[in-house]
Amino acid sequence: MKTLEWLKPGLYGVACGAIAVTVIGFNWGGWVTGGTARQMATEQSRTDVVAALTSICVDQSKRDPQLAERVVLLKAASSYERGDIVMKNGWATMPGTSEGNRLVAVACADKVGI
Repeated sequence: MKTLEWLKPGLYGVACGAIAVTVIGFNWGGWVTGGTARQMATEQSRTDVVAALTSICVDQSKRDPQLAERVVLLKAASSYERGDIVMKNGWATMPGTSEGNRLVAVACADKVGI
C-alpha cells in the first residue's frame, strides 16, 4: 500500500484547507447562511418600504389645513409621543388602508417636526 502513504498527507491538507476556507469565509469573507440572508433581506425591504411611505406621510401632512398648530404640538411632544401624534392626525394612514403604520409615523414625525 505505497499509495496510501502519499495520499494520507494530501487528504489531511484538503480537510484542513476546507476548514480554513470555511472559517475565513464566514468570519471575514462576508459569507452568510440562507436564513441570515433572508433575515437581512427582510430588514432591508422593511427599511426601504418605510422610507418610501414616509414621503407620502410628509406629503399628507403638508395638505393638512391645521399643519402649523400640529407641528407646534409635535415639536413640544417627547420623542416617543411624536409617532402617536402623527398617527392620530391620520398622516401615517396610507391610501387604501384603514390604520396607520407605526414605523412610518415615527419616521414621518422626525421629518415633519424638523
